[in-house]
Amino acid sequence: MGRRTGWVGRQTGPKDQVGRVRRLGTPLGILAAVTGAFAYVGTVDPNEPGHYPVCPLLKLTGVFCPGCGGLRSAHAFITGDLGAAFSANAIATAGYFLFAAVWVLWLVRAWRGKPLRIGLAPAWWWGVGAVLLVFTVVRNLPFGSALAP
Repeated sequence: MGRRTGWVGRQTGPKDQVGRVRRLGTPLGILAAVTGAFAYVGTVDPNEPGHYPVCPLLKLTGVFCPGCGGLRSAHAFITGDLGAAFSANAIATAGYFLFAAVWVLWLVRAWRGKPLRIGLAPAWWWGVGAVLLVFTVVRNLPFGSALAP
């Protein structure tokens, strides 16, 4: 088999195709794992007691953590009820969309042979932590009950 010219104007051959398949393996494997997890949560309803463990922080203190309602959110999301998903855990629902966007970016970059580099300055990480802290505090106060699962 001879070499052919790829769409970017460089020579591509069997080795390039094998390399592309290898580069796509990790993002596709992550997608398979996430799809499997969502499929499980979609079929085993977390609203029915006994299927999943109770949040240890909620059980011990009665305080909702930032992840409380995440399974119910995932179940509602996978069954197409975005309102219920957002109501169960707004942060998790936003996270599903963020994950999808980053995954698509990762897949495109892997296809092009470029690594995924997301360099966030410490201020961004502090900001994410602050948003999670405020979300946690507000959902545990009476006026923030709309954010409680």
